[in-house]
Amino acid sequence: MRALHRELPDRLPVTVHQWQGYHLNHYLGGISDLEAFRIFGMDAAIQYFESMGQFWFPGIPEMPQAADWRVEIEVVKNEPTQRILRYRVTTPKGDLTYATEGNEQTTWFTEHTIKQPEDIEKLAYVPVPKLDREMVAKAYDRLGDAGILRGFVWGDQAGCWQHACCLAGTEEMIYAAHDHPEWTHRLLQLLLDKKLRFIEESLTGAKFDLVETGGGAASSTVISPKLFAEFCLPYDRQMHDALHRAGHIAVYHTCGGMMGILDVIADSGADASETLSPPSIGGNIADRAAVKSTLGRRCALIGGMDQSSVLTSGTPERIRREVADLFGTYGAGGGYIMSTADHFFDAPAENLRAYAEAARACGY
Repeated sequence: MRALHRELPDRLPVTVHQWQGYHLNHYLGGISDLEAFRIFGMDAAIQYFESMGQFWFPGIPEMPQAADWRVEIEVVKNEPTQRILRYRVTTPKGDLTYATEGNEQTTWFTEHTIKQPEDIEKLAYVPVPKLDREMVAKAYDRLGDAGILRGFVWGDQAGCWQHACCLAGTEEMIYAAHDHPEWTHRLLQLLLDKKLRFIEESLTGAKFDLVETGGGAASSTVISPKLFAEFCLPYDRQMHDALHRAGHIAVYHTCGGMMGILDVIADSGADASETLSPPSIGGNIADRAAVKSTLGRRCALIGGMDQSSVLTSGTPERIRREVADLFGTYGAGGGYIMSTADHFFDAPAENLRAYAEAARACGY
């Protein structure tokens, strides 16, 4: 928590981003994420989720229903290695359809929801589900001082632009931003209104240490800084202001490129910024010191560890060198939580142990 407040802790906090069920089941005997953090001597960062219709939720998601929003799911296939679902949504203004496919590691769209411009009018009927704050409180108390509990803003992605890209497709949204900016802003405002309602009704009083916003579709390896400033910043700022009113710390998640939008991320009012992805995993941060001196002056920093070529495929010695470099740049003066830049699936136990031990040895 000291690091999140850009203060100086006694040592460098070390964690990973959302310990994946795939790794827990295939490499750690099916233990819980909290047990995994304890075994490896890391600081737990537990992501709390509830099934609220998110397309990526494991298994068959629980869909929010209302009189004007009825969702039927056709289970085409439901096996661990392949899950195919087709959705039909009935609204007073017509039906919507979409489809997803998934495996043990992730889920993706095979058919997007928004196919015609008028489809966004049907989204007005989407019900805003309510978080079970008693379950959140139990998870928070169970975690105790072992780490932090991370929350979420309702939607397929937390950010409005990022959520819209899930609904319509990323390329389609980029074209729409150029060709039909008024329509694009209407869609983003519709999503924002629902997210602000979720924050007010569900997150006020919820026992989270950190709430995630953002998403990869706004990274500077996907859209330009100009598009980010017009179609992300105004909506992100309102969400962060609402989270602050609800008493929360907000972390802006940018899995991908961050260079060119560092100041804009800070302008959004985010308290922390992740994932600090290097070029080796698809990001574009080649100068860590520059990120620390710009974004790090205004936000806490989280991430930086290449979870693929270093943590999974690298040697323990290479991991120790990477930890030392991350600590020397991002960690200088505090305000930094060392973490994997995003999900890993096949990291060997000896590499995870080397990572944790090297980071825990970094004291201030």
